[in-house]
Amino acid sequence: MSKNKQEDIFQAAMQLFAERGYDGTTVPMIANKAKVGAGTIYRYFENKESLVNALFVKCVEQFFEVIRTNFPQDADVRQQFNHIFRRMFVFAKENSNALQFINSHDEGYYLDEKSNQTFEDFLDFFRAVIENGKNQGVIRSLPSHAHIAIVYGAFGMLFSLIQSGRMEETPELLNELEDSLWNAIRII
Repeated sequence: MSKNKQEDIFQAAMQLFAERGYDGTTVPMIANKAKVGAGTIYRYFENKESLVNALFVKCVEQFFEVIRTNFPQDADVRQQFNHIFRRMFVFAKENSNALQFINSHDEGYYLDEKSNQTFEDFLDFFRAVIENGKNQGVIRSLPSHAHIAIVYGAFGMLFSLIQSGRMEETPELLNELEDSLWNAIRII
């Protein structure tokens, strides 16, 4: 057991929520996996819903921080896209359970206002880059949600293929994938 019981609870909950979903995970399951008593969980969280919300906010904020780190604010949209693509892979490789957790819970009925707002703030960052590219005549004038679905949806599947070993990650592959996704949204 680590010295930080709350972090043990977060790690156990993230894995179980990612594998079993919100409804398929119970507080006793989380306690067992975290090697703490169920009462310990209730010292940190009012209930399972408050735990899943705290974990969701934590994961999204971590993902957002990785993407924002050294973001080239004054660069052209293509360079910004490169940064976002590369940083998404950095986060995914270092936090695959967190990525799976975010992707499987971002529309959960149990998410509270803070969780939903945190995710919207995260998406607003992407929307701003896309809108900037559309205003510059570089990115197609599809709705921003469509661009996010094209890039982020494909990224999730590609990472899954790499993680499962069905595709080997190489610098050449990442370059080709990035170019392909860029070509899917840019004006040719």
